[in-house]
Amino acid sequence: MGTEQLPPSPSPAVAPARPARQQDTTGRVVIRWLSARAEAFWTLVTARPVSLYAAAVLRIGYGLLYLSFLLREFPHRNEIWGPGSPWTRELAQQLFEQSGWHSILTLSGSRTYFELCYAAALVTSVLFTLGWRTRITSILFAVVVVSFHARAIFMTDGGDNLILLMALYLVLTACGRRWSLDARRTRRALARAGTAPPRPRRSFWLRELNDVRVTLTTAVHNCGLFVIAAQVCLLYGAAGLYKVQGASWGGGTAIHYVLNLDLFQPWPALSHLVDQYPTVVAVASYVTVLLQVAFPFVLFGRLKYPVLAMLLGMHIGIAVLMGLPLFSGAMIVADAAFLPDRFYVFLARSARRTAARAGLRRHSASEGPDSRSVPPQLRGGLPTAGHPTASGGGGPASADKDKLVPDPR
Repeated sequence: MGTEQLPPSPSPAVAPARPARQQDTTGRVVIRWLSARAEAFWTLVTARPVSLYAAAVLRIGYGLLYLSFLLREFPHRNEIWGPGSPWTRELAQQLFEQSGWHSILTLSGSRTYFELCYAAALVTSVLFTLGWRTRITSILFAVVVVSFHARAIFMTDGGDNLILLMALYLVLTACGRRWSLDARRTRRALARAGTAPPRPRRSFWLRELNDVRVTLTTAVHNCGLFVIAAQVCLLYGAAGLYKVQGASWGGGTAIHYVLNLDLFQPWPALSHLVDQYPTVVAVASYVTVLLQVAFPFVLFGRLKYPVLAMLLGMHIGIAVLMGLPLFSGAMIVADAAFLPDRFYVFLARSARRTAARAGLRRHSASEGPDSRSVPPQLRGGLPTAGHPTASGGGGPASADKDKLVPDPR
């Protein structure tokens, strides 16, 4: 028995080796797929500026909001930002040393200097809203917003925080391409260029530099709008998630407590009237949380339109019932960035037709649906007779004139 030999154990199965040609083919497919995705992303970022009408709405909206804010606080300007403020210039400078903020209002303690700065802020807000030399006025507007916000950081509400962020982001965008004085000036330049004698053709290096400038400007504009969209999504998502953690929002009683705060009762009778319907108040509390949490996830479908409409109603309710018009206006303007350009083109066309029917404006048969707007920038600059420019920057395919338009900003 001890001399018996055990049967040999079966050798483990060896997996058949994959042919080298098949491995090479798989690698090439992956590389081609990655290359296609990278090319599509590069085209999205640099081919043409996106949401030019939305950028114009952001410029006009925040310019008007801040102008209204400065005019509303005009009687109290000295107590908020000026030499008569309880938050003195010395205290503000001490805070700047810790926070890293800066303000042009603290450069001098003179009342005359402050009044000049306030007048300059009003003029800058008007020019930014109108879109005059937007590349420069957008920077000046950001400086104004940062300076006034930093000077009285403890004396304003939360609405100016969002305006501050958007003012900085709008510096990166081409927000003067539509509905602006810059757009009007570019249209007139194009009309003059069509009747002017031909100019000498530019050198190869100048054309290359212009192409680089256009590509860089387009990429910065698109990235700026993407950052704006991400900021709004983060704001809504964070607000919704914070509300979910609260017992009052989970119990549907949060709005009830808000309606009974003396600090947020511009019209107490109206607040008490709404508070008499507890079912409506509870439903509004739940819908508010649902809208804010769901907002980042509905932006890529048609569901975003009813969500934006309900958010509009929510912000109007906040402005009326809580007395926060600046905050509500800032949020409504931010939501407008998610509407497509065709929506704004439709609004502009409808407004022109209504004005023409009312006799307020002459209707021209040759005026196309987009003739009142400036096409997006493209490579090449103004066209010259005999030397049409190249259209590397991209634009609406339905408008041939969009292929020959320089950077109007």
